[in-house]
Amino acid sequence: MQEGKNTNTPHLNKITLGTLLVTLGIIYGDIGTSPLYVMKAIIGKEIIREDIVLGAISCVFWTLTLQTTIKYVFLTLKADNNGEGGIFSLYTLVKRLNKKWLIVPAIIGGSALLADGIITPPISISSAIEGLRIYNPELQIIPIVIGIIFALFMIQQFGSKTIGKFFGPLMTIWFLMLGIIGISQLIGNFAVLKAINPYYAVHLLSIHSEGYFVLGFVFLCTTGAEALYSDLGHCGIKNIRITWAFVKTMLVLCYFGQGAYLINFTGQTLVDLSPNSNNPANPFYLVMPDWFLPFGIAIATIAAVIASQALISGSFTLINEAIRLNLWPKVRVKFPTNIKGQLYIPSINWLLFVGCVFVVLHFKESGNMEAAYGLAITLCMIMTTILLGYYMYLKRVHILLIILVEIVYLSLEVSFFIANVQKFTHGGYVTVFIASLLAGTMIVCYLAKQIRKNYTQFVDIKDYTEILTDLSNDNAIPKYSSNLIYLTNSQISSKIEYKAIYSIIQRRPKRADNYWFLHVNVGDQPYNLEYKIQKIGADNIIRVDFYLGFRNDQKINVLMKQVIKELTETGEIDVLSKYESLHKNNINSDYEYVLIEKELSYDNEIPAFEKIILTLYEWLKKLSLSEDKAFGLDSSSVTIEHFPLIINPIEELPLKRKY
Repeated sequence: MQEGKNTNTPHLNKITLGTLLVTLGIIYGDIGTSPLYVMKAIIGKEIIREDIVLGAISCVFWTLTLQTTIKYVFLTLKADNNGEGGIFSLYTLVKRLNKKWLIVPAIIGGSALLADGIITPPISISSAIEGLRIYNPELQIIPIVIGIIFALFMIQQFGSKTIGKFFGPLMTIWFLMLGIIGISQLIGNFAVLKAINPYYAVHLLSIHSEGYFVLGFVFLCTTGAEALYSDLGHCGIKNIRITWAFVKTMLVLCYFGQGAYLINFTGQTLVDLSPNSNNPANPFYLVMPDWFLPFGIAIATIAAVIASQALISGSFTLINEAIRLNLWPKVRVKFPTNIKGQLYIPSINWLLFVGCVFVVLHFKESGNMEAAYGLAITLCMIMTTILLGYYMYLKRVHILLIILVEIVYLSLEVSFFIANVQKFTHGGYVTVFIASLLAGTMIVCYLAKQIRKNYTQFVDIKDYTEILTDLSNDNAIPKYSSNLIYLTNSQISSKIEYKAIYSIIQRRPKRADNYWFLHVNVGDQPYNLEYKIQKIGADNIIRVDFYLGFRNDQKINVLMKQVIKELTETGEIDVLSKYESLHKNNINSDYEYVLIEKELSYDNEIPAFEKIILTLYEWLKKLSLSEDKAFGLDSSSVTIEHFPLIINPIEELPLKRKY
């Protein structure tokens, strides 16, 4: 597979100390803080045995190698859409195969990743803050955790560039600390390095009392890999690959260091090693010398805050792309920095915050969250693997290599899924429920758009050219606007929705000097900005096609002004008002946008399923951004009209006239 050249995103190709620090700050929070809870979750309350410890470390090492390094860093990151990553970008690349069912893995994967983003902040921050209980066993951590989460979501509005510059140096300190405390335990006990042999991983899964359940906890070490791919557009493939070499080295050293420490206490339990409570001690804090423990807890808390950033940034990217793919209601998207690929979605930001608070209040302890963590993200990884196979096919990769990759990773990820399914009743139902709600929203949006599209009536605008020309010259009708602008979904330039013609001619005759029909094409290129002009049948009937990237803000009002300015400079149109008094004083003509919202008519007999989908979609539209705001239109020059969506008209009733 060949990597994209990212010609539209040159900042992603730069490799500097600054870009590397930004990458460390916003990419690796989730996967980078896994040492806080992985070994504690695997060992639990069981007796510490050397074969279990070696097996656990071996499982973690090979999971990071096979799943994170090979699949994501070397394979999946190549599947970039002009520098943009994430499962929706991957779907955008493979949808040209015209296999409609591919939308299913895209929806499942996107929903699962968003659900995972809701549990990452609570488990990471709670795991770090619980270290304070070494000094105060009765400490109430819930208010502290919620306060930190609130502060984190508050600063999202300043953009990931600002956050990355601040978080980058802190994450560098964090990873260096992981490596140092790991090496400190390895010195004098290098025998633990034999866990690199995959035999110990296989042995653990075969002898452990709960078998696959352990694999579910091992999976926690790689949950951030999908977020790493989603954040590709924020940092670029080169920066991610270079920093991952450093990050993985530090993670492996820390895991092996924890293993070396635990082997010294063979025959005991983590509860025995916990001096202040009946709960299992956290091996991450046990490996720290007493004098360093306060500093370690502080650094871990900061890193845990940063851990949430990768999922939050990835969630913004996912939703923005879902909107462009008609999988999510239109919501306000902001671009807080001048760097492409970095955005902020207020509604999603605070939706995630509410979800995080719910998780904290529901589970209370990080140990309870461990059982809920990972189930949803395994589904996302399986869906990514399916789409990746089709992407490799598009790139003409040898079929045997595609089959090999699919067999290896589907086998591995299905095994992780089976292991995590056992967590369902222990808390996994929370993330599954959240993912189901998100997937349901996407399905409703997708199906409703398809239903409405199938029943939209298009007419040939040339059939109405003479009528529009006569209407424009009919002085008996008051002029509605000098320039009347309609937005159309018609891909064919000669076609227009009947609702627009109905609005101009029948609803209320709208006389205008010029009739404009605008169509926005959202393409696979993330930052494309082009337009095309076509006059249809008469000089005053103009079609404008905008070709925008799926990451561009659709500010139609701004774009239209630029188009009119360029057409004026070339002499193709005259912008001066045709009113004699205004034309005399060189006053420009006025513009009026007419947006027509289709509403389900009561005059319908439609299948119950379609009616339910359309009704749910109407509810979602009430919660979403209005059309005029979504397209960046000036509300003072916008008219909103309603047009009945009649799918299957009710047959005429046997009405009789009474005399």
